[in-house]
Amino acid sequence: MNLKEKKQQRILLTLAHKDYAKGMSLYSAFKVSDKATGEDLVQDTFIKTWKYLVRGGRIEIMKAFLYHILNQLIIDEYRKHKIISLDSLLEKGYQPGFDKSKHMLDLLDGKTAIILIQSLPVKYQTIMRMRYIQDLSLTEISLITGQSKNTVSVQVHRGVAKLKILFNSK
Repeated sequence: MNLKEKKQQRILLTLAHKDYAKGMSLYSAFKVSDKATGEDLVQDTFIKTWKYLVRGGRIEIMKAFLYHILNQLIIDEYRKHKIISLDSLLEKGYQPGFDKSKHMLDLLDGKTAIILIQSLPVKYQTIMRMRYIQDLSLTEISLITGQSKNTVSVQVHRGVAKLKILFNSK
């Protein structure tokens, strides 16, 4: 690329910036709902266009090319994982804390379930203990009990159904 072509490209891009930058800024600010981000996207658009021209790219219709790049940058902006600072959350009234009440309720429900398993028929008690207290898989339970995997699965299902009835009645 010689000096004359560089100068022509610079003039072309300067005119495009003068003609289209304001409209592109409004468009992108509307799309991303933030004026500063919209202006950054417009600047990135012109930087990408300049890089394309420097590499020897040819542009037939400048406005269409610029808006195409801008739309792609807007899409990329939407796909980005939004990072929200803790300071901005604190300004909005967010108070970090840990609510232990839900954990406590889960713990109590688990203890209640363990106690209720003892009131199930013996056939279901052993299967339910193996499955939910010892955390064994259906295959492991079937190997221990000598029953088929399907039989164990049915017994677990029936045991859970009986446990739900007991749990809801208490």
